[in-house]
Amino acid sequence: EFVIEMTKLVTQESEEKKLIAKGSELLKPLIQSDTWLPEFCTIPHAEFYQQFLLHADPLGRFSVVSFVWGPGQKTPIHDHCIWGLIGMLRGIEKGQRYQRLPSGQLIVDGPETVLYPGEIEVVSPTIGDIHVVSNAVPNKTSISIHVYGANIGAVKRHTYDPVTGKIGRAHV
Repeated sequence: EFVIEMTKLVTQESEEKKLIAKGSELLKPLIQSDTWLPEFCTIPHAEFYQQFLLHADPLGRFSVVSFVWGPGQKTPIHDHCIWGLIGMLRGIEKGQRYQRLPSGQLIVDGPETVLYPGEIEVVSPTIGDIHVVSNAVPNKTSISIHVYGANIGAVKRHTYDPVTGKIGRAHV
């Protein structure tokens, strides 16, 4: 149902602000229960966070991915270069946004956020797209559902050195 409604939305709407607002409303019911998520998409890796592609629109207009976080796992500082919705399904995530200055240096952009089940965070180059995310539960798995405004596997993204702000490898 979610995929059908998102497909209708991206077919009818192209304005990012409206896609984010309407997409968030569609995502809310999906993250109220995790019984729909296949078991293999909930298993953490011992060393690093896992990503499982749940759906990729055949026209590349959106994709849906489950992120599975083991205890203590986190991303590097990274961007997405497109809009994205992060819906917390199980556990708790912490996130910290960064801003990249013209000099290339990264500075903290606002307070650290904490995302609880049922809550949604938004990223976009227009509202803030550079961040680091981590599992906030020290002894349990956390799972979030990410909806991106493109096939995220085909988008050239970046990681950033936390000290210098220099761009690292592409594709987080």
